[in-house]
Amino acid sequence: MTPVAPDPALLLDVALDEAKAGLDEGGIPIGAALFAADGTLLGRGHNRRVQDGDPSMHAETAAFRAAGRQRDYRSTIMVTTLSPCWYCSGLVRQFGIGAVVVGEAQTFSGGHDWLAEHGVQITVLDDERCVALMTDFITARPELWYEDIGEVPS
Repeated sequence: MTPVAPDPALLLDVALDEAKAGLDEGGIPIGAALFAADGTLLGRGHNRRVQDGDPSMHAETAAFRAAGRQRDYRSTIMVTTLSPCWYCSGLVRQFGIGAVVVGEAQTFSGGHDWLAEHGVQITVLDDERCVALMTDFITARPELWYEDIGEVPS
């Protein structure tokens, strides 16, 4: 059975706190959390590419690692402040995470449609706090944003 988040907005608050922590550390404000189907927090994290000098340390990766080994991920819920990039979408598919809650997909639309096509339950909240956080960051640090998403600004 595909998991349904008890209250996606409450789950998003955890990821949003992580995004703000990343920004406070001088990094990219993207946060994520992995929950059990009943809403139990398994792991949380934020993008640490800048802080750690590690291009693979995306928010979803950090939350996934913090959750530790699980026997089965089908009933888990990945909550992220921003639509997951292809790298993080691949992590969701590779481990069979059953649901993804996306804070916003306006500033960046990653692989959430692809995940939905492959049976992952997707909820896009278009949360204004997440939109404002990313919009402000992109305006303030465009070079870092484009580095993060692997694009060269025009």
